[in-house]
Amino acid sequence: MSGHSKWSTIKRKKGALDSRRSKIFSKLSKEITVAAKMGGADIEANPRLRLAVQNAKGQNMSKDVIERAINKAEKDTSNFEEMTFEGYGPGGVAIFVECLSDNNNRTVGSVRSAFTKHNGHLATNGSVAFLFDTKGIFVVPANDKTEAEEFELEMIDAGAEEMEENEGFIEITSALEDFGSISKKLEELDVEPESQGLQRIPNTTTVLEIEDAKKVLRLLDRLEDDDDVQNVYHNLEITPELEEAMASE
Repeated sequence: MSGHSKWSTIKRKKGALDSRRSKIFSKLSKEITVAAKMGGADIEANPRLRLAVQNAKGQNMSKDVIERAINKAEKDTSNFEEMTFEGYGPGGVAIFVECLSDNNNRTVGSVRSAFTKHNGHLATNGSVAFLFDTKGIFVVPANDKTEAEEFELEMIDAGAEEMEENEGFIEITSALEDFGSISKKLEELDVEPESQGLQRIPNTTTVLEIEDAKKVLRLLDRLEDDDDVQNVYHNLEITPELEEAMASE
């Protein structure tokens, strides 16, 4: 199983145990509001908003909260800008950060501070991006329907490159150009993903000693706790030993 999948699983476990879930809801709400501001409140006519709402539903966000986030777009005078940062953490682990910000100076300062305080450093644009491929990632519950051979064949026909099951979920990976066809096929099969979207998947991963790897994870946690940060990608290899160490904390 890939390090990406294992890190996703660890985050899901942590989210069920601590306040991280409120952070997830906050980021999902912001994405819904920004999507509605940029493309309108009509879900059917706004693909970005439709995807944001689907992800919110996958995280069990209530209909009322979703509607409030959409309606907020009409009154919100903030001008959000998409920003990305590239850098390296302890041990040379590559990190790519995606943000939605209404205050560039605040976001730049916060992200730079996170890297500096955790023995990392920001790098120039393009120095890290080439280490990642953009893939479609769908996380669906593992059940009788999604574990059936027929479902796997349907996903392969739609363009799935890889399917991995772990901890009650199945992660489906596709090429960028096949994202739409798999999303449509899941809808046809009445399978609602916990999450779906385009993610940056590392071409190669970096293996570190446990203590060094924990330093990287602390940096990742700090970045993900930032309200301006929407997504954090990295190429740290989540080894079985590291996974066990994280599970015991």
